[in-house]
Amino acid sequence: MPKRIPRALDDLTRWTRSGRVTVIHGPRRVGKTNLVEHFLAGAPGRTLRAIGDDIVVRNLLSGQDRSAILAWAEGYDTIFLDEAQRIPDVGWALKMLIDARPGLCVIATGSASFQLSGALGEPLTGRQTPLMLYPVWVGELTMNAHELRSALPNMLIYGMYPEVRASDSRSFQKQVIRELASSYLLKDVLELERVKSARVLTDLLTLLALQVGCLVSLNELAGHVGVDVKTVARYLDLLEKAFVLVNLRGFSRNLRSEVTRTSKWYFYDVGVRNALINNFSPLDMRDDVGALWENFAVMERIKGLAYADVAASLRFWRTWEQQEIDLIEDRDGVLRAYEFKWNPNAKAKAPRAFLAAYPNASFDVITPDGLRAFAAPD
Repeated sequence: MPKRIPRALDDLTRWTRSGRVTVIHGPRRVGKTNLVEHFLAGAPGRTLRAIGDDIVVRNLLSGQDRSAILAWAEGYDTIFLDEAQRIPDVGWALKMLIDARPGLCVIATGSASFQLSGALGEPLTGRQTPLMLYPVWVGELTMNAHELRSALPNMLIYGMYPEVRASDSRSFQKQVIRELASSYLLKDVLELERVKSARVLTDLLTLLALQVGCLVSLNELAGHVGVDVKTVARYLDLLEKAFVLVNLRGFSRNLRSEVTRTSKWYFYDVGVRNALINNFSPLDMRDDVGALWENFAVMERIKGLAYADVAASLRFWRTWEQQEIDLIEDRDGVLRAYEFKWNPNAKAKAPRAFLAAYPNASFDVITPDGLRAFAAPD
């Protein structure tokens, strides 16, 4: 059997509370079900496991028959509802359960945030604890510094999905990530939002895969895929909510010359990005290593901030004179600026305009040798 990678959310007791529903979001196949099952293996009492794909469960919980729902949960200490976004108005059913039995532990998982949060939002306002499970975070890997540095090229090529990281076979890694990109990546968007053209979505993602770390023009994207700008904007929003893309906008406080109306787009997983452009070549044969490293490092920081429960705003900085910084992290008004360099000996300085406008900001160059510390924010 493949080895199990310990996950940052393994101890769900930190987040489960009486009278609240623990809601675990995340992309498909990042291990949400396995995570909950691992937790439940050591949980006291009786557990009722249900899945939103089960038509009986779906009809029961969407029917809002309070007596029937309470009878269904009678005698159980924990309710685990997987793929909860499949159930219409599931939030009302879960509200009935925790209102009637505030000591009941309820855990729900879902892969499409826009659908799940919409179903849970109103009835569970103030009654849910949302958690996010990402592809594997470097902080979850039991590797020393040397092992991590040696494994990093493979991570930049094949990504961080659990099945990928649990295998040492490159052919299996490639098979998994190709299957994810072709079969699972757009499933939620196509099914739940009734987007008719998978081709447009795929073309859009391919274009973005070739522009990782660059400023992206919606007009240019629209022209290439043959749809209007509003449609492109809507599709990008869906892809972000479906855990495929992450959007960073420009940072500005002081300078009129700062670029703020364009975006940079990153992929949740660089392996998926490589699958979309069908490029699994070794790093020494590629001309996009810098972009891969930037995407990878930004996502590891995002994961680390989320798992540490640290609130921060992440943006990039650029002026019309093309002075730029890859990442600006704003935490309670304290600015931290980062530049990403794959070469461990690379040096960089903060642009003078940035230092003049934000003299109290810190500036660091992040190379592979500094990844572990960067991914685990203090």
